[in-house]
Amino acid sequence: MAENFWQAKRVVVTGGSGFLGSFVVEKLKQRGAGDIFVPRSAQYDLRTSDGIRRMLQDARADMVIHLAALAGGIGANRARPAEFFYDNLMMGVPLLHAAWEQGVDKFVAVGSICSYPKFTPLPFKEEKLWDGYPEETNAPYGLAKKMLLVQAQAYRQQYGYNSIYLMPVNLFGPRDNFDLETSHVIPALIRKALEAQARGEKELPVWGDGSPTREFLYVEDAAEGILSAAEKYNGSEPVNLGSGNEISIKDLAGMICRHTGFEGKLIWQTDKPNGQPRRGLDVTRARDYFGWSAQVPFEQGIRRTIEWYKENRK
Repeated sequence: MAENFWQAKRVVVTGGSGFLGSFVVEKLKQRGAGDIFVPRSAQYDLRTSDGIRRMLQDARADMVIHLAALAGGIGANRARPAEFFYDNLMMGVPLLHAAWEQGVDKFVAVGSICSYPKFTPLPFKEEKLWDGYPEETNAPYGLAKKMLLVQAQAYRQQYGYNSIYLMPVNLFGPRDNFDLETSHVIPALIRKALEAQARGEKELPVWGDGSPTREFLYVEDAAEGILSAAEKYNGSEPVNLGSGNEISIKDLAGMICRHTGFEGKLIWQTDKPNGQPRRGLDVTRARDYFGWSAQVPFEQGIRRTIEWYKENRK
């Protein structure tokens, strides 16, 4: 039983007050975890060895679920590649090392689909992860997160340390980041469509030419996947977490316009980068290794996200 698994465990969730983290913490509570430690960046700067050391001493954790990341869309990645590399590397690698050193039983590293090579054949299979360089706009971020996989496997090989590595695809859902400077495509489009509609505008500019495809995973499904793996998976191989459904940016924008009520025209900004041409995951491993698959249909997730934003945008 999941309840029994978590009952006596002290769990650290880095990034536990963030978008994905807030759902992971909620679901941990539902599963009977009574001792959850969420470090706040104001108290513990996890980019520093002092911040990491103090956090682990204060938490006395049995398990670390590492979700904390500096993340954003193409614009943010292009503007701040050095920070995206350094902050993510320094929040991850020294933390895993310190967790092993301090005897934390299990480390759950949550990586990124941005680590895949730019031209990975579809659907992305985990064994293709090293077949090329990531898409340039988010390579510094993707490579920093990928180092955790190398480290997790090396520490398992040399020390027998139980660290696992999961790669969720692009997430969306309630509580997402709707700041137009740093948001990903779904919240950005929802906000732009609602604001254009409110102003009575007839046109909505969208980055790129609409041709790239993406796969999206509803945030609650992702949280379930992470906790299922934490409970049941103790292997060295990386595991994709995705929905297995691919959609073009063009179709996505059309769906968001339908559900927000925006009736104007989409203007494709073809001078802006498309990012990776296609993204779609093979999600067989997650099903085979720990019995997880996505449950929330995409369009239903989009509707829930729009409703949440309408109620919370003040």
